[in-house]
Amino acid sequence: MDYPDSVRHLIEKLTGLPGIGRRSAERIALQLLKSPPERSRELSEAILAARGAVKNCALCGGYSDRELCGVCDDERRAQNLLCVVEQPNDVFVLEKAGGFRGRYHVLLGKLSPLNGVGPEHLRIAPLLNRVPLEKVSEVILALGADVEGEATAMYLAKELAPLNVVVTRIAQGIPIGASLESADEVTIARAMQGRRKL
Repeated sequence: MDYPDSVRHLIEKLTGLPGIGRRSAERIALQLLKSPPERSRELSEAILAARGAVKNCALCGGYSDRELCGVCDDERRAQNLLCVVEQPNDVFVLEKAGGFRGRYHVLLGKLSPLNGVGPEHLRIAPLLNRVPLEKVSEVILALGADVEGEATAMYLAKELAPLNVVVTRIAQGIPIGASLESADEVTIARAMQGRRKL
């Protein structure tokens, strides 16, 4: 027996969310159907409320429901350290990991000439303005290790060079718990390049 059209449509929309496959989408859809109608209404209201309230921080570009996000508004954060990321979600990932007490700058994408994304489409100009204005001494590039991430990192390093700021890149290598035989050649090469003294 096939699902009714409306349920099939709901499953399609849920499958479009990251980390949710077809089977999980079916379980969620069926759970919503058997739960009280108020539960579905509350879920849809929460989604719409978040979409309406959350915007990009005026300074870093991360997510916030105020003018400035909690990180930019925190005077205890090191103003001389700036970590550049591709998307607002990356800020949450780094904050969960802990260990970084500086501030962030979100590019809202990465260079991708094949997809028509050039420097003018990203928040690169605000980054170049922030560095001297905030007396930033180090810019940490926490960008993806794909081709576009590499191109963006190289471009930013070139643009930041005249500003007399140290530009670093987060280390890339073998994940905790993984063996060498399961890693590809590029990952192993990067791990060797990013080695440090014990």
